[in-house]
Amino acid sequence: MGAQIRDAGDSALVAVLGDVVDAGLNRRAIGLAARVRAAGVAGVRDVVPTFRSVAVFFDPLRTDVDALRALLQPQPEDDEERQGGATVEIPVEYGGESGPDLDAVAAAMRLAPDDVVARHSAREYRVFMVGFLPGFGYLGEVDPAIAAPRHASPRLRVPPGSVGIAGRQTGVYPQTSPGGWQLVGRTTTKPFDAARAPASLLAPGDRVRFVPVPAGSLGSFDAAWAAPPAPDAAGSTPRAVHILQAGLMTSVQDGGRWGRQHEGVPVSGAMDAAALCEANRAVGNPESAAALEATLGGFEARLEHAGTVAVAGADLGATIDGRPLPLGVRVEHAAGAVVRLGARHAGARAYLALDGGLDVPVSLGSRATDLTSGLGGWHGRRLRAGDRLPVGAAPPTARHGSGAAARPLPQGGARVRVLPGPHDDCFPAQAIDLLRRTRFEVTPDSNRMGYRLRAPQPLPGGTGDMISDATCAGGLQVPPSGHPILLTADRQVTGGYPIVATVITADLPVVGQLAPGDWIEFDLCTRAEALAALARLHAGDSRGA
Repeated sequence: MGAQIRDAGDSALVAVLGDVVDAGLNRRAIGLAARVRAAGVAGVRDVVPTFRSVAVFFDPLRTDVDALRALLQPQPEDDEERQGGATVEIPVEYGGESGPDLDAVAAAMRLAPDDVVARHSAREYRVFMVGFLPGFGYLGEVDPAIAAPRHASPRLRVPPGSVGIAGRQTGVYPQTSPGGWQLVGRTTTKPFDAARAPASLLAPGDRVRFVPVPAGSLGSFDAAWAAPPAPDAAGSTPRAVHILQAGLMTSVQDGGRWGRQHEGVPVSGAMDAAALCEANRAVGNPESAAALEATLGGFEARLEHAGTVAVAGADLGATIDGRPLPLGVRVEHAAGAVVRLGARHAGARAYLALDGGLDVPVSLGSRATDLTSGLGGWHGRRLRAGDRLPVGAAPPTARHGSGAAARPLPQGGARVRVLPGPHDDCFPAQAIDLLRRTRFEVTPDSNRMGYRLRAPQPLPGGTGDMISDATCAGGLQVPPSGHPILLTADRQVTGGYPIVATVITADLPVVGQLAPGDWIEFDLCTRAEALAALARLHAGDSRGA
């Protein structure tokens, strides 16, 4: 049977193989993903198998989309179980403080706690996909007798290593996070470790067995899950930037952590990739070099070395030693110069690039900060006053850009373009029309994972339960409330809400310049129009934004 190929914006395709959770269907998805990955198609950035689909992310200006569509049609060899799938044993302390929901699950299912443990540990589970959090494997299928539903209200904090059940699924939380699964035990086995190769313990197609162990036999959970001390990578290097005030939110960002979504690792990177490129070009860096992303001003830093600096993106009244610092203009500075970003005039995020780029440690191929996972950047977190970040050596023969393109910045809101899908078939026909006619507000509970949008009239919710699927940057997820979530840089790799439409790549920089309280509206466009807009953006034509 052929795949249904769906557009996920202009830079991703999703090949849907079926509409059920089934080991055979999942085997075909994993085989198809492996074949696409091995084909080495120009411009392909990520290939992500899910329960019953394969998502392929690509550079739309480099990839032959028609050829990729043809490649995504299943072949007989995709149905063969791939060699190398591992069987992983995970020791688990069940019940007590380690499994606070075990007794409740047992009571609800009219079993003894020991029976729940015996049934949970008796099966060998298939890793259907990895998502939600880096290294989080969706394992199935659980014995129907212990298939307890999720909590109605998720916990705000689930300890790392917690083993949970959600219906016919089970899994291990790889880090502290909110979560609604029923917690029956805990382990010291780490599903994800950025210092390990591969970083994710589990891969789609692997098998997992849970092995009950006596309470206390795994030692201290706190010690096992404590983060290792982070070294001061700046040391005594003379080229450094010293943060005096971090403002509302400042982090290290670059072009993103591509190639890791199949391990559940978000792409992250700059919210306004075009502004990052503009700032880097101005000082002679590679376009995706690491820089500072500062949100809504209140930022101040001392540059401890002589060099060049540029700011692009939002107009936050940038100054250097009290003098105006024009957007997109390369400025030479002496050691000790102080850069300030103050009041917001237009846009929301400014990018401060220094010649040589920020030389923070590379984590899984990128210096970008993933704030949700605590990965990359400066100790995996937002910056604080007192941080001192190393700056790389200045390029010896740098070619400097001519300054920022004259892109209009949002002033109170913006209208952006979308392509329908990839799950528009989950919605009634009037959903897209209502989306086009509605002005939404970006609410205060928005962040780098996604903007929560609100309007007087919510969109009609998706029909029925959707099997968790891959997500995409710019995707408009619609939960049952009808109030969309616009997915942004730190989005989860997979999600369970259908996506009605996806913002085109050329307009994602505009989205990145919105802030809580701003409005956003949506226009439909064609793939051809989306690609033309992206080509203009890359060429520096402001009409592409």
